[in-house]
Amino acid sequence: MLSEVYYLVRSQTDGRYLIARPDAEGSGYLLLFRENFDALSYLNTHAAEVANRFAVESIPGTQVGNLLKRWGFSGVGIVSDPLLPKVEFLQHN
Repeated sequence: MLSEVYYLVRSQTDGRYLIARPDAEGSGYLLLFRENFDALSYLNTHAAEVANRFAVESIPGTQVGNLLKRWGFSGVGIVSDPLLPKVEFLQHN
């Protein structure tokens, strides 16, 4: 996971990242995509009417932990199928 490059979806209006909240009480899981086109497919499939308000950013796997700490996320959700969507949640300690 550390040597890979991941893609994130970020709001162009307020700078917040796209997250998933499997439970309403948690701080959320940062959604990570393995390919740029997967992130774009996710946006176009599930939020086509607002997709132009988001940008896709890349981040090296070595920086994911720092990002989770800085923003206070519970962990990551790695999206393996953007159309269904199929997400694997990993909690960060």
